[in-house]
Amino acid sequence: MTVLPDDGLSLASEFPDAPHEQWQNLVAGVLRKSGKEVSGAEAEDALSTLLEDGLDTRPLYTARDAAPDPGLPGFAPFVRGGRAEGSTTGGWDVRQRHLTPDNDAVLSDLENGVTSLWLGVGGTGIPVDALDATLAGVYLDLAPVALDAGDETAAAAERLFRLYEERGVAPEAARGNLGADPLGHEARTGRQAYDLASVTGLARRCADGYPGLRALTVDALPYHEAGGSAAQELGCSLATGVAYLRGLTGAGLSVTEALGQIEFRYAATADQFLTIAKFRAARRLWARVAEASGAPEAGAQRQHAVTSPVMMTRRDPWVNMLRTTIATLAAGVGGADGVTVLPFDDALGLPDAFARRIARNTSTVLIEESHLARVIDPAGGSWYVERLTDELAHAAWEFFRTIEREGGQEAALRSGFTGERLAETWAARSRKLATRREPITGVSEFPHLAEKPVERAPAPEPPSGGLPRVRRDEAYEELRTRSDAHLAATGSRPKVYLAALGPAAAHSARLTFAANLFQAGGIEPVTEGTFEESGAREACLCSSDALYEERAEATAAELRAAGAEHVLLAGRGQYSGVDTYLFAGCDAVALLTTALDRMGVSR
Repeated sequence: MTVLPDDGLSLASEFPDAPHEQWQNLVAGVLRKSGKEVSGAEAEDALSTLLEDGLDTRPLYTARDAAPDPGLPGFAPFVRGGRAEGSTTGGWDVRQRHLTPDNDAVLSDLENGVTSLWLGVGGTGIPVDALDATLAGVYLDLAPVALDAGDETAAAAERLFRLYEERGVAPEAARGNLGADPLGHEARTGRQAYDLASVTGLARRCADGYPGLRALTVDALPYHEAGGSAAQELGCSLATGVAYLRGLTGAGLSVTEALGQIEFRYAATADQFLTIAKFRAARRLWARVAEASGAPEAGAQRQHAVTSPVMMTRRDPWVNMLRTTIATLAAGVGGADGVTVLPFDDALGLPDAFARRIARNTSTVLIEESHLARVIDPAGGSWYVERLTDELAHAAWEFFRTIEREGGQEAALRSGFTGERLAETWAARSRKLATRREPITGVSEFPHLAEKPVERAPAPEPPSGGLPRVRRDEAYEELRTRSDAHLAATGSRPKVYLAALGPAAAHSARLTFAANLFQAGGIEPVTEGTFEESGAREACLCSSDALYEERAEATAAELRAAGAEHVLLAGRGQYSGVDTYLFAGCDAVALLTTALDRMGVSR
C-alpha cells in the first residue's frame, strides 16, 4: 500500500511555496506599468473593492483569511444550514406569490412545480372571504400556505384554520405560516394597526396543536426595499425577531416554542456572493440569539428568500430573468429553505401565465437540471465566502446593537432612526447609480429607446405610508417617462447630434459611450447626415484626445454657426465653445436632467 506524504500533495512537492509577499510584489509591478506607484502591500489594497457596510472584497483570499468555524450542517451555529441534509432530499421549497383570487393560476402553479403558496390577503389583495375559492382544489396537507395579511392577519388565520377543519386536514399535516408581523406592517404603513399581544394566541394555538405551522414572520423586505444594505436588513430582522421572542416568552411560551414560531424573509439580489453570505450570516446571528436565550439547539433559522424587488426594472424587463436567476442561485447556495422568484414583469403589474411559468421554472431548472441542491452548503470552505460571511455578521450585529440602544426595533421605527439610517445608505447608493458606477443593464447601460413597452394589468396597490419603496431604476425611469410624454405630445423624442471627428478608430468608442448615455435619459442620438438635417438643438463631439486638440474648438464653432444651442464633448478637457463634458463617472442623471430641461421637455 502506498502511503501519501502528510500534505497529500506529492505532485506539488517539487515546487517551492510562493509566499503572499511575492504575489503582492508581482501585482505591484503590473500596476506600476499602468502608472500607479504602489508598494507590494499597497497593491493588494489598490485592487480591493469597497462594499456597503464598510466591507471590502480583496483580490486574493488564502488560508490566512481565517473565519470562525462554521460548524456542521444542521448544528449550531447553523452557518452551513438549518438541516443536516440541507435541500438534498427534494430541493428548496418553491413558493409562488399570489395577490389576486385567481384559482386557475394557483392550480396551474401547483401542477407545474410550485410546492407552496404565498398569498397576499386583505387590503387590496385577496379578500379574506375569498380564501376558500382561491384555494379550491388545493390539497392543503400537501401544499403549505404562507399568509401575508397585515392587519387582517387574525381573520385570515381563522379562515385558514376553518379550511383545515372543513377539508379534514389533520393538524399535524398542516404546514406554512400565518404571517403575523406587526412591526413589519408598521414599517410598511407607518401605523400600528395591530400589536404582538393580539397574535400571541395564534402562536400558542400553533405550538399546541399545529406543529408544522408557524404564526409569525419577520419580513426584512421593508428595510431592503427602503434602500437598506445587507447588514442593515439583517440587523433590523434580528431586532424584530428579538422583540417577537421577548413578547412570545412573556406570553407564556417557552424559548424553544417561541423560536419555533418565527420564520424570516430576506431579499436575494443579483450580487451573488453577498447574497450567499447574507443567508449564512443570518443563521449564525439568530443562533447567537438562541444561545443567549438558553436554547442553542433550537436556533436553526427558517428562511424564506424573495428575489429583490429593488433590482427589478420596468424598461427591458426581460433582463430581470437574468437577475432573478442569479439571485435564486445565490439563495439556494446560501441555504434558504424556500425561494420565491418574482416574475420578470413584477414591476409592471400582474404577471401573465408566461411570466409565472418562467418564475417557477427558474427554481426547477436550478434544482432538477443544474442539481444545485444536491450539495450541502456548496460555498462552504471558500475562504472568500467564509470571510465575507464573518465580516457581514459582525456588521449586522453592530447595527442590531445600535437599534437595541435606541430602545429596540419598535422605538427605532417610531423615532425615525431606522428610516434615517436606511435613507443615508440609499443616498450613497443613488450616487453610484447616477454615475453608473453601479450599472443597470437595459436602463443606464445598453438602453433601447425603440423597444416595445411590456404592458400588464395593474397589480393591487401595496401597503404604503411608512418606509419608502425604492428601485434602482427610479431616477432613469423618471427621465425616460419625460421622454415618452414628449414623444406622445410632439411625435418625436428629444434629440442630440453626435458629431464624429476623424476615422472610426478614433471616434467609435466615445460615440458609442455618448449614444449609450443619452439613450439612458430618453434622448435620441443622431449620427447620420449633418447637424442641420438632424432636427436636434444640441450637439456632442466624439473623438480621441489627440483630435480634440486639433479640431474640437473649430468644430464647436461650426456647430454653433449651424444653430447648435449647446455643445457637449465626450471626454475631459477645456475647449472654447464646449459647454458640457461627459465622461465615465460623471453624474449621468444630473447631466441628462439638465439636458431635458434645456430641450424643453416637461417634467
